[in-house]
Amino acid sequence: MDTLETDAYDRRQRRNTSCTLLFSLVPFFLATALYFYLWTPNPTPSIVQAAIKAAPTVLLAVAVLRWNGCQSVLGVVGGLVISAVGDWCLVWPGLFLYGMIAFAVAHLLYSIAFLSSRYETHSSSSCTGVFYLILVMIAAGFYAYLFPFLKKHRSSEIMVPAVGVYIVLITTMAILAIRTHRAFTLLGSLIFIVSDCGLALQEFKVIPLGQNSDAVVMLTYYLAQLLIAVGDMTVVEHKNDFSKWKKS
Repeated sequence: MDTLETDAYDRRQRRNTSCTLLFSLVPFFLATALYFYLWTPNPTPSIVQAAIKAAPTVLLAVAVLRWNGCQSVLGVVGGLVISAVGDWCLVWPGLFLYGMIAFAVAHLLYSIAFLSSRYETHSSSSCTGVFYLILVMIAAGFYAYLFPFLKKHRSSEIMVPAVGVYIVLITTMAILAIRTHRAFTLLGSLIFIVSDCGLALQEFKVIPLGQNSDAVVMLTYYLAQLLIAVGDMTVVEHKNDFSKWKKS
């Protein structure tokens, strides 16, 4: 009977935690909805547009900070804040390089988070090793495919090495996300790569700008950041559950 009562209590606690977490993300969902409601193809860059674009990421950072406290500042919270700086920069085409640098720093902070003791890590299996290899091969193949277009860029002497370094950083972040064996974190990192690939294909004129291509990039981007944030907000809960299982 005691075991049944404990299980029921744990289920209620998890349900209450999930509801509280969802409620804390409401500002992010409202800001994202506002962005897409006001979205227009090829908008004129402005401070208002930049603020609306960066708002969902800032609100995600606030949600993670309130949930985890300061332990995520040098990690996912920091990555989200720096990502918001990148969002701001990318509104103006001339600041693309600065935006890319901001996101590179964000990926470094995410990588630091995934390496921290807060994330339960597991020994790598041969299947995981194959996944790593596939990811590295895709990254190298994408850079090779993009290289001729980078050479045509007006700032090719900067963009060729900068994009290469960026691809290494985001691939490393994704590999470390896989290492955590956490579904939200893993999916968020992979969707982030998809979003950035779409942005790169547009920025370097590999594909023509479609009417809704920008919206697809932003939708996948916000989804990726949401999954990474939720993964960080729930990491302690699942770690505690694992510890309780080991003691039983």
